[in-house]
Amino acid sequence: MTDTEIFEGHEGGKLSVAATRPISSPRDLSVAYTPGVAKVSRAIAEDAAKAKRYTWADRLVVVVSDGTAVLGLGDIGASASLPVMEGKSVLFKTFGGLDSIPLVLDTTDVDEIIETLVRLRPSFGAVNLEDISAPRCFELEDRLKEVLDCPVMHDDQHGTAIVTLAALRGANQVLGKDIAGQRVVVSGAGAAGVACARILQNAGVADVTVLDSRGIIHAGREGLNPIKQKLAETTNAAGLRGGLGEALKGADVFLGLSGATIDESLLAGMADDAIVFALSNPDPEVHPAVASRYAKIVATGRSDFPNQINNVLAFPGVFRGALDSGARAITENMKLAAAEAIFAVAQDDLGPDRIVPSPLDPRVAPEVAAAVAKAAEADGVV
Repeated sequence: MTDTEIFEGHEGGKLSVAATRPISSPRDLSVAYTPGVAKVSRAIAEDAAKAKRYTWADRLVVVVSDGTAVLGLGDIGASASLPVMEGKSVLFKTFGGLDSIPLVLDTTDVDEIIETLVRLRPSFGAVNLEDISAPRCFELEDRLKEVLDCPVMHDDQHGTAIVTLAALRGANQVLGKDIAGQRVVVSGAGAAGVACARILQNAGVADVTVLDSRGIIHAGREGLNPIKQKLAETTNAAGLRGGLGEALKGADVFLGLSGATIDESLLAGMADDAIVFALSNPDPEVHPAVASRYAKIVATGRSDFPNQINNVLAFPGVFRGALDSGARAITENMKLAAAEAIFAVAQDDLGPDRIVPSPLDPRVAPEVAAAVAKAAEADGVV
């Protein structure tokens, strides 16, 4: 694709608002607007629950960003993040059938973002947080879940984690291995790295080691923020110290979420039948052709290599299932259910170069939505 093609594809934005019913006569106008609309407004004023039936708010997702961690571009600001958020809304509609509005905020203050969303709450049904830098993203999501009575999910964390778990299930199915017995090394302790470590532990992986730019996160290390301190208490069962070289010796799985470049010699020390997920975008931590010399299965975040770990496999169905069920929150079990649903779709045609379904597979979002809705019912958040 050329630069001209890319810019033309974004000219004027990628979204528009379309009416659900035509207005082609005076009667249509009277029903859609005054005087007819007044009856609906009075009914909602008397019973606020009727807004779910007579407005779009209950089916509307707001995609919220402050532009501080956009793709691999970093802190580029709210306006520059808008094309990405528009694209996210397009994916919500295309794959999940959900209306969505980008909401980029010209503030990085967590309190201000929370206040803004609390005041806007009557206008939407769910919040997709996007491209917000760590560690602020953790505090923001946790506090929003406390004050908003609707689904809230930071997709950079949990969307990545859900698809990564599904992909690891697929890879292990191909290799005939059990996820519970594997040693997994996570390079990167940002939003995605922390969420992946947590969901893998919740899925039964007992041995997860996480590294940041200073090396292995362990209980004796000084200067850890609260998020990393919690990781230190619950990961690194072997008590390892040092850097990636020490962490990868004998490891079954490498999960790259850091943007760092990895020397191929470090992969040589991994266990037999190793799995390498080099998910940094646009440049993987190690080129797939190089990783394939040492690993049986390799995945990246890119569409031009096999086994793309793409969040679009998760978030449309997760939000659709949450909204379909009337869930007030997105629980850990709902995320695990989403991963299992993605894996279930992939089982029809698993192979070393196909451990997850195609992002364009029309079966994925409905299956994920159904599984998430069922989990929401089971967790009692409906």
